[in-house]
Amino acid sequence: MGNELLVFLVMVIVQFAFAGMIIISKLVMDEGMNPFVQSAYRPIFATISIAPFAFFFERKIRPKMTRSVLFQIFLCSIFGITINQYVCFIGIKNSTPTIVSAIDNLVPAFTFIIAIPLGVEKLGLKSIAGQAKFVGTIVCVGGAMLLSLYHGKVVIGQLGFHWKYAESTGKDVNSAHSNFFLGPFLLIMTSLTYAIWLIIQTRVNEKYAAPYKSITLMCLMASVESIIIGFCVVPKLSEWTLNPIRAISVVYNGAVGMSLTFFLSSWCIEKKGPLYVSMFNPLLLVISAFLSWILLREKLYLGVVVGSIIVVAGLYGFLWGKKMETSAEDIIEVNKEKEQPIKSVDLELQLPNSKQISSNFAKAS
Repeated sequence: MGNELLVFLVMVIVQFAFAGMIIISKLVMDEGMNPFVQSAYRPIFATISIAPFAFFFERKIRPKMTRSVLFQIFLCSIFGITINQYVCFIGIKNSTPTIVSAIDNLVPAFTFIIAIPLGVEKLGLKSIAGQAKFVGTIVCVGGAMLLSLYHGKVVIGQLGFHWKYAESTGKDVNSAHSNFFLGPFLLIMTSLTYAIWLIIQTRVNEKYAAPYKSITLMCLMASVESIIIGFCVVPKLSEWTLNPIRAISVVYNGAVGMSLTFFLSSWCIEKKGPLYVSMFNPLLLVISAFLSWILLREKLYLGVVVGSIIVVAGLYGFLWGKKMETSAEDIIEVNKEKEQPIKSVDLELQLPNSKQISSNFAKAS
């Protein structure tokens, strides 16, 4: 019971950490920080913070680094960090934290879509589990499209209480809706690139049994990539200066938003499995919407509310189908294990060896 509660609390902390990253990133970019600068700093601090874990936990683990594994880690750095964070931060700048958290629930659906042609997942429309996964995926994508294309009237207005620093930026978080198509579209691309990273990272974990080392190397590669791209897009050194709130943002995003959440999520996956961890995705939507409403005076629109509900419903439909499929596979494996020793005993009884025959004959005589 104590262990169950601990895993639950850790996953809640992870979602609060993600929500904090979204809120503070939105704040500093509204204040004027360039998304490309934000994206360049994040993997640097992530590398610094995760490297000690690789050293202390995996210093005795030395798996062979092949060219194939190195190339896959490079692809992970491209899709999982560099491209992912560019479209993510630009999407956050042109959207709201609530929309960011809602579209994040598309990750399982996109992962499923990509995994089918690669043979990692099976569609299985003849089974109820396969039908649930398929319908859940369609519902998720449909909810995201509604959220992106339909604005609607205000459902919950601004709260009188808000963060004074957010007011000093001189921007209203709801003004991002003036470009409400670009923001959600880029955030959908964020979920897509993250799903691609999940597929590639799974292959890396299979071939290179040192996850912290691979993530450290991935963050290091992404740091170099992001710095080169960042300076090409934003060559002015004045744009790279960090005031206190920007420094807090980049350190938090790297050390907490990436390294700590990876460490805690990996621990929870080890304890309860990936399905359990995925079930907490909708909690990020609730936390982000609440914090953004309180701190940033975000308005909630009908399209965002209805689209978010549809996305979450589709997510749970998909996860329910996945759970049924996993349970069925486990039952098949257990039955196979039970049948194997029974068959071996029967064969021994039916085909006794010559020593047993002679021994039994001697006893009978």
